[in-house]
This record gives sequence, C-alpha cells and structure tokens, in this order.
Amino acid sequence: MKKWLLAVLFGAVLVLGACGGGDDTSTEEPADNGDTDTEEPADNGDAVDTASGEEIYQNNCAMCHGADLSGGAGPALTDVGSKFSSDEIADIVQNGTGSMPPQDVSGDDLDALVTWLEEQ
Repeated sequence: MKKWLLAVLFGAVLVLGACGGGDDTSTEEPADNGDTDTEEPADNGDAVDTASGEEIYQNNCAMCHGADLSGGAGPALTDVGSKFSSDEIADIVQNGTGSMPPQDVSGDDLDALVTWLEEQ
C-alpha cells in the first residue's frame, strides 16, 4: 500500500513539475538610462544564454535536481559539466537515463540548458 501511494504521489509531482509554472509572457525590458559612457561586454549572447538556460533548468529540472542543483529525487548536478561532455548532457536530457525520463527540451532551449549546466 505504501509503495503504491508513494508511486502515485511521485507520479503526480513529476506531472505537475513538467507542466512548468514559468511566466513566459513577461514584457519587461531593462531601462535605458541614456548613459553611453559605460562599457558593455563584447559578447552579450552569453548572458542571454545563461539566463535562458537557468530558466529552462528551473522549469524542467529543478523539481527533481533541486533549485540550486543540490539534488533531491534526482542526483546533484553541481559538477555535471566536469563529469560529462556537452553531447552527453544533451543526450541524457533528451533520452533520459536510469530512472530519469526523457525531457521535452530541444533546439536552442537544449543548447542553452547544456551550456548553463556545463558552467555550473
């Protein structure tokens, strides 16, 4: 009975976690203060990828791996970038491994997530 209840609760958590909860309708833009003397990074693409990679992680992975990558139902991912190559991380995300089911992340979202995980 306990195993059945645990299985149902865990399944419900996975389904609800996969439904997300992120607000993709945000239209907030940074304010332009008109100060043109400040230096900007040469490549602004990395900041965008990092932010979107973290958002994708929070929406798809944090439920099992923890909001701070410390683990939970899934293993900690604090050093995943040193254990696996980017291709291996992408394969694990798309195809799952062990008890981890495949995740519905692909294209630019997958690239951003893999890049963000590698940096952690």
